[in-house]
Amino acid sequence: MVDKVLMRSKYRGTLLGALVGDCCGAPFEGQLMDSGSKLVLKKNLDTLEGPFFKAPYKKFTDDTAMTRCVANALLDPNGFSQKLLAKNFVMEYYKDPTRGYGAAVGDVFAKLRTTKIADPVGPAQEQFDGRGSYGNGAAMRVSPIALYCAKREKDQLLQLVHDSCTVTHANILGINGAILQALAIKQCLLLDPNGILDKKMYLSSLKRDINELEKANDRDLDANCNAYETQLSAIEQLLDGKVEPSDENVLNMLGHNVSALYSVPTALFCFLKCTAGTLNIAGQSSFRNTLEYAISLGGDTDTIASMACAISGAYFGSTVISENLIRHCEDAEGMIELADKLLEL
Repeated sequence: MVDKVLMRSKYRGTLLGALVGDCCGAPFEGQLMDSGSKLVLKKNLDTLEGPFFKAPYKKFTDDTAMTRCVANALLDPNGFSQKLLAKNFVMEYYKDPTRGYGAAVGDVFAKLRTTKIADPVGPAQEQFDGRGSYGNGAAMRVSPIALYCAKREKDQLLQLVHDSCTVTHANILGINGAILQALAIKQCLLLDPNGILDKKMYLSSLKRDINELEKANDRDLDANCNAYETQLSAIEQLLDGKVEPSDENVLNMLGHNVSALYSVPTALFCFLKCTAGTLNIAGQSSFRNTLEYAISLGGDTDTIASMACAISGAYFGSTVISENLIRHCEDAEGMIELADKLLEL
């Protein structure tokens, strides 16, 4: 059992982890992360964690902007609804469309705005010839749902994640990626970081849930009927040494692009690879290592780092995140406030 003080830290750690990963990963998105770039990354993070200096905030991207929208929809006194979430997304997008939104989701928001959100899921269902998006845009923003459902039944989490996803992502691979991310966070919320993380048991639980899910909708997945189960098996092979966990093998097996299938499992692997020992021994270095490693893989660095650090923050809590690093990230206080409000629910 996790006491309330630790749970508050875990809630804050989840949203702050998502924010820190987003803000720190964004400048490296799409870069070739060779040895020189990795050294620049390390020095950059060392500087941000060192003595505080007054400088412009590291701005968050659409990852955090949409995460805040989901949190506010859950906190609405009238209750969560897809129409409310769609409204939040549209208002946030048009307030500042320069946050790094993809062109496809911009088209969805334009249609929602034009139709005054008459059908909150219609525009997303029409995308890509009716197949819907399988990107990671739904997974990157799902952490508030994991917090909201920390002590609720799994079925409620699955329904809320589905309803949140389909406003922008109608493809089952995009939805299942978001579910995997939410389940990974929820499981970490309920684990005691003062113990030893049983990585094998942790992955086994996720595989069981995902296998059950993929069996239920295998017709929608076509040839990818066990897509996420396969990715989780690849994580196991990389962790237990059956396959050398070199960057090349990680990228070949797990990927690092904007699709949910090839980024959510990567984020999960980053957390598991970098998490060693207990909170009292290695918590702070584990979080920092997760952040640095997730960005060092290149590709969709802001989203993969955001998802990986949300999981790490959910496991260890906010105390392992450098206070100076947090102070350099835009709207950290706002994320703390949202985490506390979600805990009160």
